[in-house]
Amino acid sequence: MGNLEQGEDSAMRQGATTAAVFGEVLRHHREVAGLTQEGLAVKIPCDRSLVARVETGTRVPQRRFVLACDQALGTGEMFAKLWRKIDWYPAVSHPDWFRRRAEMDAEAVAVYEYQNQVIPGLLQTEDYARALFSRVARGDKEEVIEERVRARLSRQQRFLDPLGPTLVALLDESSIRNVVRDAALMCGQYAHLLEAGQQENICIQVVPASGGAMIRPNTSMSLIRLPNGEQWVYSESLDCGHFDNDPALIARHAQTYDVLRADALSARDSAALIRDAMEGPGRNGDLAQEQLQRRQRRQLHRNSPRYPRLRPRKGQ
Repeated sequence: MGNLEQGEDSAMRQGATTAAVFGEVLRHHREVAGLTQEGLAVKIPCDRSLVARVETGTRVPQRRFVLACDQALGTGEMFAKLWRKIDWYPAVSHPDWFRRRAEMDAEAVAVYEYQNQVIPGLLQTEDYARALFSRVARGDKEEVIEERVRARLSRQQRFLDPLGPTLVALLDESSIRNVVRDAALMCGQYAHLLEAGQQENICIQVVPASGGAMIRPNTSMSLIRLPNGEQWVYSESLDCGHFDNDPALIARHAQTYDVLRADALSARDSAALIRDAMEGPGRNGDLAQEQLQRRQRRQLHRNSPRYPRLRPRKGQ
């Protein structure tokens, strides 16, 4: 077991950040086990070419391949652990515009998101992301969808680190109420949101459907701050991403974001709404309305004039 820990530690010291690292560790343990690429392929089972491409870092392995490697090579859960830590994004083909967004995520010090209809990619579970990719890319093969899922999860890693960059996510209530695939999948997604929202660097707030009178953006919006102080606004249309760093435009979108956040439920009330959604879809709207009314009553109470309380004098 010492050799396994040594192999894992060695990969971690190299950063465990690229597909090439995973492939090199796989090649090492395959050779230690006295197996050729063909011999490992027989044990998995798969084509020898798949083993070769994973070892050269040009193919993102699927989960069943990784688990089969652990079993065939007697490595416990070492490959499964590395698989979850690897940055698979560079090994996946993406449009140039989306690659640019991912590069920003990799160095951003703060990201402020607004999302409607679906949970933002930085907060999606593996099952939720897979269901979305399967729905919008029905012509793609299973391995292509799996590659995209791994790439999306790789983008999340630095934000899900408690010491990671700031992530403020305003979720339109539609993104919570829109059921993707089935209730069991959504229950896992809700639980993930609740867990992520407990981190000091992540704030998740729900913008209730019944709140406010402003016209909300009809698409997602991200305000991204980079280490050099540079700021960008990013949004997506159907087949393209839009970037802009014009100060006037950023100021306008930042104002929109601030109004949306003022309209949102508190992080605590948002968590309560998400917990309620885990119990079933029936009460989401009622809960949002109830929380909004409670917040409005508190605001009215704070804004109402206060009068000194008259106390009776002694002897009266």
